[in-house]
Amino acid sequence: MTSLVALSVSIGVLGAVATWLALGPLSGVVAIWIIFIAWATYFATGGNTAGLKTTIISGIWGAIMAWVAFVILKNVAVELPLNLWHAIVVGATVLVLCLGAHVEALKNIPASVYGYAVTAAVALTSANADVMAANTSNPLVFAVISIVVGALFGFVSGKVAGALGKG
Repeated sequence: MTSLVALSVSIGVLGAVATWLALGPLSGVVAIWIIFIAWATYFATGGNTAGLKTTIISGIWGAIMAWVAFVILKNVAVELPLNLWHAIVVGATVLVLCLGAHVEALKNIPASVYGYAVTAAVALTSANADVMAANTSNPLVFAVISIVVGALFGFVSGKVAGALGKG
């Protein structure tokens, strides 16, 4: 089996498993779309152990920075026209996110931006989002679990593909 076919089979089968988990037993705990973004990030960052590490660490960093933005917006009311306060808060937290790349573990800015984006998407679209909750209604908690699960699915799919490709 060629490596492309092996990887395709691995991702197809594990993609079905991830979907079943996200829509079934882990519904409300993970989102399949975040899993797939983290999965793709794993391969985009090298598809190896270092890629797994950077996907998880940088993804969580981005999620934390988005969460900080939403905590500020929830708790600090500044009256400015045209949502200018929101723009300032997002700009400042994205600036910090990017400056975090000075730290070796946070060097993957795209992976951090993906973490920021998925967390913001959950916060903006979930009817029960609560940035202060200590459960999966908190977009940070929900996104981080999904990012980690997605990165691990990427890692496993790569290992399975490697085993299948040898056959």
